Amino acid sequence: MCKHQPRCPDALASDCKAARMMVTHPEQGWSLLCNGVVLFEDAGALLPSGREVAPPVMASVTWATPAGPVLTAIAA
Repeated sequence: MCKHQPRCPDALASDCKAARMMVTHPEQGWSLLCNGVVLFEDAGALLPSGREVAPPVMASVTWATPAGPVLTAIAA
C-alpha cells in the first residue's frame, strides 16, 4: 500500500501513528494515515481492521489531602 521511502510503519506496528498523513480534516478532528489508520485529535485511533486504539491516559497529582498526594488518572 505505502509507496513512500522509507516505508511508513504497518497499521499493526507499535509506531503505526508515525505513518504519513494522506487526508486530514482538522475541523472534524481526524486524519487518515498512509497505512489506513484513522488518527483522532485526542490521539486515539481506529485501525483498518476496525479495532479501536484508546488515547493515552495522563496522570494528575492532587496535593489537597493531609495524608499526601493523590494520583488520579485523567483523559488526555
